[in-house]
Amino acid sequence: MENYPFDTTNLTSDIIDLFNDTYKALKAKFDVQVTGNIDFQLEQFEVFNRYNDINIRGSYALKHENGNDCYVIFVETHSSTMGKYERIHHYQYQTWALAYVKSDFDRVLIRRETLTDKIIELVHPVELDFEEDKAFSDTFYVLVNDRDKAIRGIDRNFRNAVMDIREDGFVVEIIGHALIAGSQNPVMPGMAVHLADFAERICKSCW
Repeated sequence: MENYPFDTTNLTSDIIDLFNDTYKALKAKFDVQVTGNIDFQLEQFEVFNRYNDINIRGSYALKHENGNDCYVIFVETHSSTMGKYERIHHYQYQTWALAYVKSDFDRVLIRRETLTDKIIELVHPVELDFEEDKAFSDTFYVLVNDRDKAIRGIDRNFRNAVMDIREDGFVVEIIGHALIAGSQNPVMPGMAVHLADFAERICKSCW
């Protein structure tokens, strides 16, 4: 029986293969080390609020010479809905990248802008736009709590790093100094490498 670098308990063969292929893709490009049990405090992030609970199946440090490591985690989320006769349980398997940055961003959420967002913005302007970077503002919807902190943190280098992910469906959320990037849909190995690239770039430029 193969030993995997993540918890395979009750996982289907398809999910095991997805996580394993993702791990191999990360290992091929980065200096990846399996971590011990780390409490990343995922429950504080808005992107996980709709789930009943979150289980980390595997976590990996991407090592850096400057000591500011970033991380990739394999996550199992659990939610439930009420069916006609009984409660139905739903499990999803996701990949997220985490980084810790020097600047305090307060709370920030960045995702692809939709047509609905653009229409709402005409009536209730709530997002943070960057007049000097129209390409970024036209592409991404940026919600912030503290505009001054967000403007200082989301500088040109940061915006360029977000633009270079070039994948639909991902979100970036920041609370204070903790940043998480990923998707609530299953992430393919190539996308996981893009997210890890982004986290590594943030660690190098924002430390």
